[in-house]
Amino acid sequence: MELGEKLKQARLAAGLSQRQLCGDTITRNMLSLIENGAAQPSMDTLRFLAARLQKPLHYFLEDGEGSADGWQLLKEEQYEQILNGAETQYQNPALLALAALGLAQKAIAQNQIPYAKNLLTKSADWCQNAPGCSQELERKRLLLLFKLSPKDAPILSAQLSDDELLLRSAAAISQGNCQLSLSLLSCAQNKGDALWLQLAADSCFLLEDYAQAVSYYQQIEDTSLRRLEQCYEKLGDYRMAYHYACRQREL
Repeated sequence: MELGEKLKQARLAAGLSQRQLCGDTITRNMLSLIENGAAQPSMDTLRFLAARLQKPLHYFLEDGEGSADGWQLLKEEQYEQILNGAETQYQNPALLALAALGLAQKAIAQNQIPYAKNLLTKSADWCQNAPGCSQELERKRLLLLFKLSPKDAPILSAQLSDDELLLRSAAAISQGNCQLSLSLLSCAQNKGDALWLQLAADSCFLLEDYAQAVSYYQQIEDTSLRRLEQCYEKLGDYRMAYHYACRQREL
């Protein structure tokens, strides 16, 4: 049974009209399109509908070719067991994609790079065929791929929002990977806002590229006086270092 059919069946079993199920979150027209198979819901929309219908999310993602215990194995992080049954027991693309991504993440943490790359390659087709969550799964796959190959940052620019890129950049800085941070920041569409400038400046500072750090810090000068003082000290420009030291005492 297709996802839309399952949603309609569950809605009717719950005695809800389309308008009642939608609430103020989605439109009745969108729900109608989903139920008729003319549109696929995002993962957030599917989570909302599942909660309203008091059904587990996997109820709508199962396609009859895999059993519910596969989702329990996923919850228990038994990724290899799921993938070992990919040709027989577990054939749901969303389940397989999530298992491959989970195992790839573990492989990256253990520095098993070729194995991780192989898993991400396998997950690509499953991500594309996973109903209701293909975009979310593909975004997760690309994030893991990016960890393996920062030079491929441009392929992410159309897939990740600026908010996601900035969060990843901040995490990279906290882990001491400032080159990765700068690669992520290079993909952002809005490169002039305060948080972007702060992250770019901090990355350059930690990489000891003080001249470039200054160019960023000066654009957010009021919140970066101490760092500007430090940068100019490192650059040997003691007059400017003194200037920013005085600025701090004035506050």
